Amino acid sequence: MTDTSGPAAAAPGATNTAPGATNTALGTADTPGVGALGTGSARAAATSAAGLGSANALGEDVLASFEAHRRELCAYAYRMLGSSFEAEDAVQETFTRAWKSYDSFEGRASLRSWLYKITTNVCLDMLDGPQRRARPMDLNGPSRPDSTLPAPQPDYVWIEPIPNALAFGADPADHASTKDTLRLAFVAACQHLPATQRAILIMREVLRFSANETAEALTMTTASVNSALQRARATMSKVQPAAGDDYDESDVNQRKLVDDFVTAFEAYDMDALTALLKADVALSMPPFELWISGPENVAAFMLGTGSACAGSKLVRLAGANGHIAFGQYKPTEQPGLYTPWAVTVLELEGETIAGLNFFLDTARLFPLFDLPPELREPVD
Repeated sequence: MTDTSGPAAAAPGATNTAPGATNTALGTADTPGVGALGTGSARAAATSAAGLGSANALGEDVLASFEAHRRELCAYAYRMLGSSFEAEDAVQETFTRAWKSYDSFEGRASLRSWLYKITTNVCLDMLDGPQRRARPMDLNGPSRPDSTLPAPQPDYVWIEPIPNALAFGADPADHASTKDTLRLAFVAACQHLPATQRAILIMREVLRFSANETAEALTMTTASVNSALQRARATMSKVQPAAGDDYDESDVNQRKLVDDFVTAFEAYDMDALTALLKADVALSMPPFELWISGPENVAAFMLGTGSACAGSKLVRLAGANGHIAFGQYKPTEQPGLYTPWAVTVLELEGETIAGLNFFLDTARLFPLFDLPPELREPVD
C-alpha cells in the first residue's frame, strides 16, 4: 500500500482523534462489569464511567441486565450506522437513556425489546442527515493501477470494520446465523436505505422481530411497517451483492487459501498472490476513494504506488465482520521494528479471495482491535 505516514494521511486520524483516545481509558473501581465484554470495550467502559456513574448508584442488577444485551445491541447499531465507534457510542447512550427512564419500564415488553426500541431511536437521531457511509466501490468506478492517489476523505465517509468480539455472542449458533448480516457488503448495502427503512429491514429480517413488535419500537402502524419493508427489500435486491462464502476453519482448502495469502503477501510474491485472487477481485484502502479491480491491476498497483507494503508482517485477528482479518505492520528503518499500517480484511468466494480491504486509519482501528502500537522481531 502507499505510505500514509506523511501529511496527506494525517487527515483521517485527525478528524476523529477523540474516539481513538478513549480506547485507552479504563473503567474505575466504581464501575465493575461495565464494558467488560472483551475486545475494544475499554472505550465503552470509559464512557460508562462518565455517563452512568457508579455501580452503587445504578444498582448492579440493573447494570448487569443492560450489559447482557451489549453485544447484540452493538451489532444492531453497527448495521444501522456503519461505524464500530458510533455503534459503541449508540449503545452507551441507550444505556444512559434506559437508566434515566428505568422507573417507567413497566415490563409490558421484554427488557430486550425495550432496549432495542431505545437503541433504534438513538440511531435514528444519529442518522439525522443526508450523509451515508460507503465503500470506495460505491463512490466511483475502478482506478488505473498507476493513478495518482486522491486526497484522503474524513472517517465519517467510510464503512468501518467491527471486531467479531464486539458484535458476536459466545454462542457459535448465534455467530453462524448473524454473520452474513455483519459483512461489509451487507452493511454497505443497508446504507442505501432511508434510516427508518433500514431499521425496519434489520429488525424484521435480521433480528426476526414481528411486524407488531417493530411497529411498537418505531411508533408506527403495522401496515406502515409492512409497506416500508417491501420498499426496503426492493432497494436491497438492486444494491446487495451475492453473499460470499463463510470461512470454515475445518475446511482444509480454505485454511490453505488463507495460509497461502499470508505467505505470498509477506514475501511480496505477486505471482503467488494473484493466483489466489478472483478474476474481478477488488482492492480498496479507505480513507482513499481509489480502488483497483482485477489480479493484474492489483499486482501492478502493489509493485508501483503501493510498493511501500513490501516487507510487511501480518498478525492474525479473531476476525472482523465475520471475515478473515489481520493487523498489518510495515517495516521501519530500524531492523526488526514494524509499525501499524492497516487492518486488512479478506472477503472470500469459493477457493479465491474476492476482496482485499486495507483500512488505513490505524490510530483509531488498532486500539479497537487490541493491536499493539508496534511489532518487534529478533534481528539475526
